Amino acid sequence: MHPAFSILFFTTLAGAAQGLVFTLALAALFGLELAPGFMAVALGLAEVMLVAGLAASFLHLGRKMRAWRAVLMWRTSWMSREVIVLPAFIALVALWAVSLQMGIGAPWSWLLPLLVLYGAVLLWYCTAMIYACLRFIEEWAHPLTVVNFTLIGLSSGLVLACALAALWGESRFVQLFGPWALAATLAAWIARGTALRRNARLRHKSTLQSATGIRTQKLVQKSMGMSGGSFNTREFFHGASLAALRNMKLGFLVFAFALPAALALWGVVGAAAWPWLLAVLVQAPGLLAERWFFFAQAKHPQNLYYQVVS
Repeated sequence: MHPAFSILFFTTLAGAAQGLVFTLALAALFGLELAPGFMAVALGLAEVMLVAGLAASFLHLGRKMRAWRAVLMWRTSWMSREVIVLPAFIALVALWAVSLQMGIGAPWSWLLPLLVLYGAVLLWYCTAMIYACLRFIEEWAHPLTVVNFTLIGLSSGLVLACALAALWGESRFVQLFGPWALAATLAAWIARGTALRRNARLRHKSTLQSATGIRTQKLVQKSMGMSGGSFNTREFFHGASLAALRNMKLGFLVFAFALPAALALWGVVGAAAWPWLLAVLVQAPGLLAERWFFFAQAKHPQNLYYQVVS
């Protein structure tokens, strides 16, 4: 598949924002006393990230003025459900931030964090199911897709939350959630590695033989039947070499998981702020690379026909 940058940006940015808000909600439900300024900055950053992700998703649309029609198929489409849940989640985060600024007490002090917590999980599920429900793309059609979207979002959000807390001097927050950030990053690394091994062993159901009805094992396609490219060749091919795919895979495993985990461990043991900041800076490009590989590795069955341009 062709990795559209707008979708890469949206899924990674929104996922990290969900993880950040999820962490703040847990802190509130645990009764952790935090400085009002820290909560305001953290929730404000999450809101900006969510809105920026939503704006980026519009860039992927052909006719942006018809974006509202995406909600009409909510009964059957996971994308429609995501389009409904995302603005609702943004509104919930904004409402929570306003309630904190106004000093509104119970029951909002625990009800809004609880709603935000469930909203983040629901949004991760809706986003992941857009891809996991596509049975004809076998690399995605597996529960690990949902697991990976959730764990990667948790990992990036927890690391970002710890970096903000370390900058703000919220040592208790870092002491509590630093080990969680490390555990989430390691869990995301394990789950993503499991998905990579599964996809490497895949034997696709659709082949040239099954598509054409010609059973010979020596069947080779020489031409795709046209002299130039088309929508199919632009949207369902990434155009990268096998060497580029291998390098991207190694890159995201190192930058999205290995280095952030090492820096998180340093931050937990050393109680310093800079390892958390460095972890955020290292993980950001790694997450984009991971999501690029997620799309590029997926093989659409139509590529059996549109293989080469001659």
